[in-house]
Amino acid sequence: MNELPQQLVNGLLLGSMYGLVAIGYTMVYGIVQLINFAHGEIFMIGGFGALTVYLYVLPDGTTMWIALPLMLLGAVIAATTVAVGAERFAYRPLRTAPRLAPLITAIGLSLALQQAVWAWYPDAKQSINFPEIEGGPFKIGDVTIQTGDIFLLIAAPISMAILAFFVMKTRTGRGMQATAQDPDTAKLMGINTDRIIVVAFALGAVFAAVGAVAYGLKYGQVQFRMGFILGLKAFTAAVLGGIGNIYGAMIGGLVLGLAETLATAYIADVPGMEQLGGQSWANVWAFVLLILVLLFRPQGLLGERVADRA
Repeated sequence: MNELPQQLVNGLLLGSMYGLVAIGYTMVYGIVQLINFAHGEIFMIGGFGALTVYLYVLPDGTTMWIALPLMLLGAVIAATTVAVGAERFAYRPLRTAPRLAPLITAIGLSLALQQAVWAWYPDAKQSINFPEIEGGPFKIGDVTIQTGDIFLLIAAPISMAILAFFVMKTRTGRGMQATAQDPDTAKLMGINTDRIIVVAFALGAVFAAVGAVAYGLKYGQVQFRMGFILGLKAFTAAVLGGIGNIYGAMIGGLVLGLAETLATAYIADVPGMEQLGGQSWANVWAFVLLILVLLFRPQGLLGERVADRA
């Protein structure tokens, strides 16, 4: 129990990263009713975009405090470009098709992006070291925060605050809410729904890029498969919070991160479950939580705010 404060902080940090990626899933679903299973690979592209800026654009010896904003910009540009391109050329032609068609397309696009990075990015066939922030770790009482987590600690709440302001206070944000509720009526009222959908994909990619930089700083590496499991966990977080609800996505991420961290740390202390603890079981507990949510509260913790268009 002496480790509980540390485990809670670890869970909140991990959950914040899940929540940042989950926002992309829930925004796209809320507007076009599409589960974009390629979103995990957009997260991965963001990580490689940040790494590209550090390795091939910035001069040697650039300190991380100068490099980090430029790496974040590179991650956002790379992820947004791929996301907007996917919407325009992969999903938009299938917008009126049966729902199974864009779902299969999303899975195919996910595999294609993985293999493209594996084949064409230098040394991507193995994990590539991500630059680290100098200094740290930092201790607050009994809690230790690693230097790589500082970025996530700052970026996650700022990102959510900006998103909340954008959705509630800007004209485009109100257009997104209207399109989510009824796209046909929104179009009749003069809202350019095609533009709104592009904005949703782009915003989701921006948050995924922030999450990718946080991932690289936290774990010290990126690799072409990093978006697969994390993307599934982010989708789990979106379902847990109530897919279609952007605040639910972040809350779902936090709950998932806490559940995964606490189960990994303490489940082995339960009599008869000694073999079920440790990091190797972390993914299992995340998806056990998804199954429980689908069984007992399929609408998620905060329900679904978008209208049923059936």
